[in-house]
Amino acid sequence: MTRIQANMLLLLTAAIWGAGFVAQNQAMETMGPLWFVGTRFLVAFFVALPLAIFEDRRVQEPFRGREALTFFAIGLALLAGATTQQFGLLTTTVTNSSFLTGLYVIIVPLMSVIFLRKMPHWIIWPAAILAVSGIYFLSGGQLSSLTTGDLLTVVCAFFWGLQVLLVGIFAPGSRRPMALSAIQFLVCGLGGLLMAIVFEPVSLDGVIQALPEILYAGVFSSGVAFILQVIGQRWTTAPQAAIFLSSESLFGALFGAILLGERIGLMGYVGCGMIFVAMIIVEVVPELRKNSKNGVSTTG
Repeated sequence: MTRIQANMLLLLTAAIWGAGFVAQNQAMETMGPLWFVGTRFLVAFFVALPLAIFEDRRVQEPFRGREALTFFAIGLALLAGATTQQFGLLTTTVTNSSFLTGLYVIIVPLMSVIFLRKMPHWIIWPAAILAVSGIYFLSGGQLSSLTTGDLLTVVCAFFWGLQVLLVGIFAPGSRRPMALSAIQFLVCGLGGLLMAIVFEPVSLDGVIQALPEILYAGVFSSGVAFILQVIGQRWTTAPQAAIFLSSESLFGALFGAILLGERIGLMGYVGCGMIFVAMIIVEVVPELRKNSKNGVSTTG
């Protein structure tokens, strides 16, 4: 798979996640955040399980315990990110949540420098700033006073960044991307359900009413999209992946307009354009430089 194809998979992932914001917001009307996190990721586990079993039969090497532990750690990062985001939606708006979650675009390159001592391509920095600025304009440029939900979503952005970074580290060297997906979903699903049993009441009627949202979030937002993320990140860098995944805010606005009748103003369209430009330059500039070093003409 080429880097361009991998980044297109990540763009599709972002589109699915963008529609998932609508499902997450509507599900909270009838069930608690922990029950929603647990059920959606348990559904995602059963989506990924057949693929993981098929993969295991094709891979000749035994499944090492150290590899399983790294997959477990990725699952914990996913659980922390999903839980804090879902709790944040209780006391913040979808607009604020999408903006603050998008901060992982900046967090991933910073983590790469701090923990990996690895400087990303220079274009990542202006592209990340441009993408975050675009998300801000997409939000209308007016964030209300920070609430507990806003602060939780900032914490959520840190954990999303950690999850993206860990997948970027371990997925390229692993021959078991489906096992990675299945294990992180199982850790997140069981973790969410265990906490829900302790801390939240449950209503069967509420779960039934939210079933369409649970199935969409479980099958598509969690199952399909996170599998595409793992596959895509095997062939691209974590900072570039963060840029493409950040476009979920753009898609969130689009699906909000289509499904909920929401509309964005001129500033929102400016933000969409800025995010699109960020994705284009992070894709094109490294390719142009590589072609230039190889002595390949880039003028046609």
